[in-house]
Amino acid sequence: MKTLLSLAHLIDWVNDRFATLAKWAVVLACVISAGNAILRYSFDLSSNAWLEIQWYLFAACVMLGAAQVLRVNEHVRVDVIYGQFAGRGQVWIDLFGLVFFLLPVMALMIYYSAPLFVRTFVSQEMSNNAGGLMRWPVILMMPLGFTLVLLQGLSEIVKRIGWLMHVHEMDLHYERPLQ
Repeated sequence: MKTLLSLAHLIDWVNDRFATLAKWAVVLACVISAGNAILRYSFDLSSNAWLEIQWYLFAACVMLGAAQVLRVNEHVRVDVIYGQFAGRGQVWIDLFGLVFFLLPVMALMIYYSAPLFVRTFVSQEMSNNAGGLMRWPVILMMPLGFTLVLLQGLSEIVKRIGWLMHVHEMDLHYERPLQ
């Protein structure tokens, strides 16, 4: 179990690095958006490439940051049932959701998005817009992001099993009683 927990912490560390990239993607997208608006309204200058890079960066923010949201336990969850339990009950619900929903869905998303990335990379597909960008960098965000979420899901499973076995102390909300 100690080896699996070490692997889980490595996955957490990797996702922390990608989360930093996601944060910078937000900042950069905002700067580009503001700069583009200033140029467009002040000097009547614009470029499709600047517009496209904004949504490329937004895709990077969402796809590279999703695993971190799972890691820090801030993901969307329906608390109707979950909120009725504390401690072990919440851990078991998390495990059920991770094993039977998150992992299969992420595997399916990787299965469908990876060939799309390969196809756009090999063909060097370009945007149809004048002055548009290559498409493969933004398409890469899908299989990469889904893989990061899948890995983080595995990390969360290991940490929760470790918590149930009293091998690992999770710094999550499980220790707090419901109020």
